[in-house]
Amino acid sequence: EALYADMGHFGRAPITLAWAALVLPALVLNYFGQAALLIGNQSVVNAPFFMLVPGWAQIPVVALSTAATVIASQSVITGAYSVASQAAQLGYLPRLQIAHTSESAFGQIYVPWISRMLMVAVIALVLAFRSSAALGYAYGMAVTGTMTITTLLFLYVARVRWRAPLWLVILGGGALLTVDLMFFAANLTKLLHGAWLPLLIALLAFTVMTTWQRGHEIAIAAREKAAGPLLDFIGGLAERTPPLPRLPGTAVFLNRGRGSTPLSMRANVDRIHVLQQHVIIVSVDTLPVPRVPDPERVTVSDLRFPDDGIVYVVARFGYMERPDVPRALLLVDPARTEGSVDLANATYFLSSASLCAGPEPTMARWRKRLFIAISKMTADAEYFGLPVDRTVIIGARIQI
Repeated sequence: EALYADMGHFGRAPITLAWAALVLPALVLNYFGQAALLIGNQSVVNAPFFMLVPGWAQIPVVALSTAATVIASQSVITGAYSVASQAAQLGYLPRLQIAHTSESAFGQIYVPWISRMLMVAVIALVLAFRSSAALGYAYGMAVTGTMTITTLLFLYVARVRWRAPLWLVILGGGALLTVDLMFFAANLTKLLHGAWLPLLIALLAFTVMTTWQRGHEIAIAAREKAAGPLLDFIGGLAERTPPLPRLPGTAVFLNRGRGSTPLSMRANVDRIHVLQQHVIIVSVDTLPVPRVPDPERVTVSDLRFPDDGIVYVVARFGYMERPDVPRALLLVDPARTEGSVDLANATYFLSSASLCAGPEPTMARWRKRLFIAISKMTADAEYFGLPVDRTVIIGARIQI
């Protein structure tokens, strides 16, 4: 399971080759060898693996197995990074601080929060259970549960993606699930002896992920409702009575969504009732390439309203780059900015949303509180290399 979860680091071909040529033959030889040893001598039941070798080789085998444990744990850790990153991309986990460790492989990442969580969890398990024997039932439940879920997912892919005949899916699934569910049911009898642990972890993870996914949908909808469509907002500026005063200078508004109005820009207009003479709205995209060449860094749009002093810029960065909006704006063709902009003295505006639980029955209140608590632990938003002395952060209250 760790090998497949870690596919983002190595790709499909190396993992398939390693499994077929090395891992599977080694496992078959190992388990068949232990079985043969136990058939001939049942007194070695406590340590059949180490009794496979003569006495003089047991110490080297202990060292080898320890090294293998370290390697296997590293695979589990990197696999956890990949799964957490994919869950965040799918919207089931909050934005995580991710460090990319390779310019050639997008999937090679390090997630500090996951690393710290695993460290605390492992230490807690060791202190609570004190021996690997005490963790046996928890391990059995985790393995059989994973086998069952993997089989169900395989059958789903076979039917939906591969278009396998229904009779074949039922026949193959019946054979596979008979074995998996038999082992899983056997472990259910050990719930009170430690098998409850992986089920509790799974329940907590499921609760957090579904709460975040639902809460994020509600928060995004509330934010977009508060912001409103960008084109409608820009079009309405010219129709305001009395006309909106335009101050000398350049304002740069960072925008989260392509189609919605930056909350900071709406607040500037609705509360302060002014807007700078030159306005640049910027969205930042991170692409699955290590670096973006400067000629492809920015694109500019007039948002269908030429000569109003407002332009929209999309700045693109690679995953190995630290987004630097001021530098990216220097690459914009001056002929596309609808006037002479002064980037050296421009003011940058950001919006910071504060979440609160509203009266609407969108989620249970305890789930709203959980979502708000999780949102406070997410990675801080990038400030995109903005100058501190020329950056204004405008707060907005969003009810979920």
